[in-house]
Amino acid sequence: MKNVIRVLRAERRWSQAELGERVGVSRQAINAVETEKHDPSLSLAFKIADAFDLTIEDVFDPKG
Repeated sequence: MKNVIRVLRAERRWSQAELGERVGVSRQAINAVETEKHDPSLSLAFKIADAFDLTIEDVFDPKG
């Protein structure tokens, strides 16, 4: 699933580890989602979107 996590993190100058801490997962989990090696659970997708104060649709593109 395509996403813009890397761009959003860069805009805020957050590391993968920092985003992971904010949403309660490891840096490796963020890396796997960000590089599209793993689709996040619905719960994690909501937490990531909420961390950026965006909707899931703003962060993830299920058609991508």
